Amino acid sequence: MKLSEGTEVTVDLKTLAIILTFVVTVVGMWGALKSDINEAKRLPEPEIGRTEYDLKDKLIRETIMNTQQQVEANGKKLDLIESRLYELSIEQNR
Repeated sequence: MKLSEGTEVTVDLKTLAIILTFVVTVVGMWGALKSDINEAKRLPEPEIGRTEYDLKDKLIRETIMNTQQQVEANGKKLDLIESRLYELSIEQNR
């Protein structure tokens, strides 16, 4: 197939209508998106309510307490491992 100035392209009305509908839809969506973005830029930032603050604070405190419990449990395990190693080293030195 060769394309030149003499090449004829035929498009029926149905295809032309589909292309036109697609272009109009894309342009409309683009305009709506730009409008939504501009509106979002003008809106103030949402305020954090007391309930939301309390829930976040509670979650943070629970996370800290869980972490503390895990650290304590790991510390006990390390103490046990250390005592066993000490016992093993004494037995090997005998």
